[in-house]
Amino acid sequence: MSPIISAAELKDKIQNSNLIILDARAGKDMHQNYLDHHIKGARFIDLDTDLAEIGDDAAFGGRHPLPEVEKFAQTLTGFGISENAHIVVYDDKNGANAAARAWWMLKSFGLQDVQVLEGGIQAAEKEGIEFSSGEELFEKADLIRKEDWLLLVKSLEEVENELTNRSSTVVDVRDAYRYKGESEPIDLVAGHIPGAINIPFSENLDENGNFLKPEVLKQKYTEILKGYPQHLIIHCGSGVTACHTILALHYAGFPMPDLYVGSWSEWSRREGKEIAKEV
Repeated sequence: MSPIISAAELKDKIQNSNLIILDARAGKDMHQNYLDHHIKGARFIDLDTDLAEIGDDAAFGGRHPLPEVEKFAQTLTGFGISENAHIVVYDDKNGANAAARAWWMLKSFGLQDVQVLEGGIQAAEKEGIEFSSGEELFEKADLIRKEDWLLLVKSLEEVENELTNRSSTVVDVRDAYRYKGESEPIDLVAGHIPGAINIPFSENLDENGNFLKPEVLKQKYTEILKGYPQHLIIHCGSGVTACHTILALHYAGFPMPDLYVGSWSEWSRREGKEIAKEV
């Protein structure tokens, strides 16, 4: 199954009994926005409480560390998600908000049929998919038991070691101005992890804001990564938009890269860690 689904394809499948749609819009007032207007039947999944376990100190885990896998299992139960569910996730930034993070976590949990809606909620509106308001009613599912995340997650120490050994390519997907250290709108310090290369996640999209075709993404990343170690570790500010690039690479047919969840929000706060700039 492709990790990307078009609004037209979703419209054709909207009545399927095993289809579960998740609204992963994130940011201020997004739950209220969901209550006001969402794809009919969609369930709101919260970045801060469902897709992360935010701790007291971002220097250890970053701004959006993963929840324990057992807690995520309970979250899925509450959403009525079973192992045979077909899950479609959308946001309002074509996956860059939190839909790709939800996709990555669901895949890492072991669920197979998970897709991100191409073009997000805007594409669904244009396609004429039915919308609704208020909370949706749905039944809980049986608990799916997993012992750990199935996709590889890297710690700060592992990222540092692999950079030192030159055994991995660490890709920072933040905007270039943040990577260069020109300014930092979210975290406390501007700059980047020494040795990381910058491929902004926005380059996964075309001029209309849709994902580039798989063959175009394949050629693009093959050319950019030529001469670098093949093993990839992807990071961003807090482990959310990094999943957008992981999704793009998977869509293009590359092996699933590793995710450094703590990302810049952890590295930049950890005492004694070197910070690089290009200004």
